[in-house]
Amino acid sequence: MTAISHTHKSRAVFRPAARMIAIIAALFGFSLFGQGLWIHAKAQLAQILLERAFAETLATGDPVKPWSWADTWPVARIEVPRLAESAIALHGASGQALAFGPGHIDRSAKPGGDGTAVYAAHRDTHFAFLKDVNIDDDIKITGQDGRAFHYRVTGTDIVRWDHSGIGTRANGKNLVLATCWPFDSATSGPMRYLVKAILVE
Repeated sequence: MTAISHTHKSRAVFRPAARMIAIIAALFGFSLFGQGLWIHAKAQLAQILLERAFAETLATGDPVKPWSWADTWPVARIEVPRLAESAIALHGASGQALAFGPGHIDRSAKPGGDGTAVYAAHRDTHFAFLKDVNIDDDIKITGQDGRAFHYRVTGTDIVRWDHSGIGTRANGKNLVLATCWPFDSATSGPMRYLVKAILVE
């Protein structure tokens, strides 16, 4: 009788603890879900403001900040017509810049210029579409001077961030779009996914 009573007491103590653990887990899940929604909403809103600033840049010829406190500004529009994908790229690739759009890597070539133009962005927002880019796809880059350049995709590569093999002063007129890899990972890692293209004269 005592053993049975002790078992019932143990179960009675366990049930509230299990409920509490379930509630905490649910709240944590909702928090992560909300954070994911916020990241995507922020990325979409930022692109609207960046589009406006880039349009003003094209009209005036002067760099225009998307919001007053920004330490960066739009420098190009990246488009993949086959996928109906488009994103405004920002000057520099700091963490703050990449939170709002692709970043143009410092000291890499400008659109249409000699060497390699390199743009980087997050795999879960602005460059999520890179996994669907195919060889021979057209990538259109419009610079802040309004000139548009078309690049043809020649291949993709998966490399370590510190062994990318990207030569910003390489011969020819090249383009690289870079993001983290693998695409379905929830954590950052050392590997990068590169889409490589050459200018179509």
